[in-house]
Amino acid sequence: MANELTGKVAAVTGAASGIGLASVRAMIASGARVVMIDRDATALAEACEQLGDAAIPLVIDLLDPQDCKTLSSQILEKVGQLDIFHANAGSYIGGDLLDTDPDAIDRMVSLNVSVVMKNVHNILPHMIERGTGDIMVTSSVAGHFPVPWEPVYASSKWAMTSFVQTVRRQVLKHGIRVASVSPGPVNSALLADWPEDNLRKAKESGSIIEPAEVADAILYMLTRPRHVTIRDMVVLPSNFDL
Repeated sequence: MANELTGKVAAVTGAASGIGLASVRAMIASGARVVMIDRDATALAEACEQLGDAAIPLVIDLLDPQDCKTLSSQILEKVGQLDIFHANAGSYIGGDLLDTDPDAIDRMVSLNVSVVMKNVHNILPHMIERGTGDIMVTSSVAGHFPVPWEPVYASSKWAMTSFVQTVRRQVLKHGIRVASVSPGPVNSALLADWPEDNLRKAKESGSIIEPAEVADAILYMLTRPRHVTIRDMVVLPSNFDL
């Protein structure tokens, strides 16, 4: 898929680590320039230094409503156009609902649901004006199956399944594709919040995939002919079984 994204400009949230960083790497390797959006300025600077001129840093705290509003304007100020938007930033809460901090619920639902909706709302006018674009959302297999140890997280991803499929139908007439990638367990910082026993069993059985393997799926979806939409791809470790 070398150079299939040449001339394209992408923006990725949560870009300084995990799936976001892997997605950026894959897009740059395929010829795109990528605006890397993250609140961790230090990690962002380090990643951009490694990736070179095709990586453009943009420090935004998406949980700050005023900062979040500037997403589209700051992207366009830096690069002038936006062809691909990957809404990847998210957080995780697992375990028993009764043990969950209500403030943590608010933060996670805001980042996993409200921020994604606001980001897509923010960038859509530009894509509609241009008559083309791709919107990719990082969801989860938990958005398709009621994972019993993830009542809060899974609910946020079920919301994203609905959001992606409804918005996709609204903006298709504008030449914009909307899709989601739904990984199983990924070797990233989010797994630090997994129930210890579940994490141990997953690692022992090889039931975890790497961020780069999710990025491969994302790149495949983005490089289909414009008349083809892969609306959701579930990417699982072969040994993972809900």
